[in-house]
Amino acid sequence: MLTPLLTGFTTAFALILAIGAQNAFVLRQGLARAHVFWLCLLCATSDALLITAGVLGFGYIVTLYPQLPQFMAWGGAAFLLVYGALRFHAAWKGDYAMQLAGKSGGLWQTLATGAAFTWLNPHVYLDTLALIGAVSTRFEAVDAKTAFGIGAVSASFVFFFGLGYGARLLAPIMQSARAWRVLDVLIGLVMWALAAKLLFG
Repeated sequence: MLTPLLTGFTTAFALILAIGAQNAFVLRQGLARAHVFWLCLLCATSDALLITAGVLGFGYIVTLYPQLPQFMAWGGAAFLLVYGALRFHAAWKGDYAMQLAGKSGGLWQTLATGAAFTWLNPHVYLDTLALIGAVSTRFEAVDAKTAFGIGAVSASFVFFFGLGYGARLLAPIMQSARAWRVLDVLIGLVMWALAAKLLFG
């Protein structure tokens, strides 16, 4: 069972590793040290549900509704454009008193944003339902397929909690409004680049 377990772990980890909207948000919250545990739990659990569905063959639905990915892309792009604009506005406004004081928005606001980055992102469905689901078909035996799924889910938990809490290592260089402004500009650019990729890629 070690082979499917490791295959699931490395496959999922490699897919999640790419810098995306969800990862950028977790990184930002990790730097702010705000609601990190609950946000990481939300992202990892959401991935676990999608990975499980992918391994169980739920990705077949996409073949039944070929227009679904396009609708998801439009919705995801709209969300990314708005969030990117908010980050640019924050950088322009330059008021980072809350971040520098170790404060942030409320828990439910943070979780709602994290959920949107997860469930409105077509790439999440592509990675979990389609790609991971496709790789899992290499293992036909139930126990091997289960081990693959456990490995993939474990990778998600390791990655998000590692990113959320590991972000604190960057805390020493995030002690000025200028550093937060640069971070917000970079995140805004990532959001708009991802939106453009969804619309035109």
